[in-house]
Amino acid sequence: MRIRDLGVIDDAVVELAPGFTVVTGETGAGKTMVVTSLGLLLGGRADPALVRGGADRAVVEGRLELPADSPVAARAVEAGAELDEGALLISRTVSAEGRSRAHVGGRSVPVGLLSELGEDLIAVHGQTDQQRLLRPSRQRGALDRYAGEALAEPLARYRAVYRRLREVSAALAELTTQARERAQEADLLRFGLEEVAAAEPVAGEETELAAEAERLGHADALSSAAVLAHAALAGDPADPDLVDAGTLLGQARRALDAVRGHDERLAALADRLAEAGYLLADVAGDLAGYADDLDADPVRLAAVEERRAVLAGLLRKYGSGEGQREALPHKGGGGRREGGTAEVIAWAEAAAARLAELDGDDERIDELGAEETELRTELAELAAEVSAARRAAAGRFAEAVSAELTELAMPHARVTFDLSRLDDPAGLELDGRTVAYGPHGVDEVEVLLAPHPGAAPRPIAKGASGGELSRVMLAVEVVFAGADPVPTYLFDEVDAGVGGKAAVEIGRRLAKLAQSAQVVVVTHLPQVAAFADRHLVVEKRSDGTVTRSGVKALSDEERVRELSRMLAGLEDSELGRAHAEELLAAARAPRRR
Repeated sequence: MRIRDLGVIDDAVVELAPGFTVVTGETGAGKTMVVTSLGLLLGGRADPALVRGGADRAVVEGRLELPADSPVAARAVEAGAELDEGALLISRTVSAEGRSRAHVGGRSVPVGLLSELGEDLIAVHGQTDQQRLLRPSRQRGALDRYAGEALAEPLARYRAVYRRLREVSAALAELTTQARERAQEADLLRFGLEEVAAAEPVAGEETELAAEAERLGHADALSSAAVLAHAALAGDPADPDLVDAGTLLGQARRALDAVRGHDERLAALADRLAEAGYLLADVAGDLAGYADDLDADPVRLAAVEERRAVLAGLLRKYGSGEGQREALPHKGGGGRREGGTAEVIAWAEAAAARLAELDGDDERIDELGAEETELRTELAELAAEVSAARRAAAGRFAEAVSAELTELAMPHARVTFDLSRLDDPAGLELDGRTVAYGPHGVDEVEVLLAPHPGAAPRPIAKGASGGELSRVMLAVEVVFAGADPVPTYLFDEVDAGVGGKAAVEIGRRLAKLAQSAQVVVVTHLPQVAAFADRHLVVEKRSDGTVTRSGVKALSDEERVRELSRMLAGLEDSELGRAHAEELLAAARAPRRR
């Protein structure tokens, strides 16, 4: 792994070989940058504050050696990455402006892919993870993770029923709590439907009524115009001196007929005059019929206007869009409307459907109530199944963690799990009690620790010291390593609060874990560092104005000097060196199985 311009590190190459690698140094910030670099490579949050002062960007590059059947390699290739002789190259760049880029196998990828790959590559644990372990929800999560498929399958079925129960209960609550509002809505819909049914509107009738109203309202003027036009075309018996268009057209036709035989062109014009005469006679006849049929009927006009007023009222109440802004045109208006009675008919159809839905609420309430009862019964059965799986796993988990604590200088410590339930009047009926329930079941999970014989088990949040909590956390992770292994484990000062023999046992146990996985530990304890196969130190250097850090792999002699510094604060102290050599010799002795 190569780190450039990240925090106090300007340029460093960090080789994390198989086995047990320890990282130490005088500067905590420098050691933290090693952990941060791995975090960035595996999809951690990019913070522009991580970029070293004066640099444009920070870059972390990593080369991961993966087995041929690794799911990580398969997922990377699926995303378009290319492997380099079986190795996967990963890089992450963070600019000083906060922009972040990720590359996997030479291909630009979303940062989320790094997180996805990281889940199968490495487990990272630090002091914050210890604090999280104090939360009951985290303790339940740890137990569920250890339980594996034996719990995952019934818990998945429980959660599916739980979600359905929430949906049914919410729908039932809405129906029952809003019953009054829904009854008022139903009454309004019934009133409107009755009003529309009484009017019996027909789509488009407002257009026909508008035309009829226009005609009846101007009947006298229309009749006078038709009579006058007829007289002009066909003559008026009451006025023999009036020369009409028909007489004049007849004279013109006779004049042309007398000479049409002498010129074909003139004959054609005579034929056209004949056609005009026939047309004029037809129009005159139609005008006479129109005038005879037209009758000023005030009663019919009043009926038409009354019908239009009814339709306008319906449209104001039940129309939409254009229909709500303007009533149907009355006498003197005219013109075509958009929508009109078709909108009212559409509203009536929708209102009838909604009313049927509201009228069916009582039946729906009964159906939902019955389903809710069935779901609660089924959920209680699944909750009991989940609890049984948790209790079975809790015994095995507690026994395994207690065994690991024996290896960590806590030979008499015992870990147990307290699985309890809270009473809740609105909960599930289970084993003769009504208990609270949630998406994870009905169990309240808490880890208890009895550090020595005769001590009453107490919650680790109250009864464990910092050193004890560190060892409990390490024991949990070692148990997880056996149950759900990953290739690499990173521990960031999880040995805080530990010293002496306990620190030696932590180092020994980490070395044992490194026999089956790659282990990287950031520590300040020489007892832990002595057990590592490879020792990296973060060195600080300064030119008087700028402080930089680098990472160096130590030789055997340099390792003695570093352990001496960690033990006595002096690199060349004879007593410190002697103690460091003694620690290394003890760590290299045949390790207990």
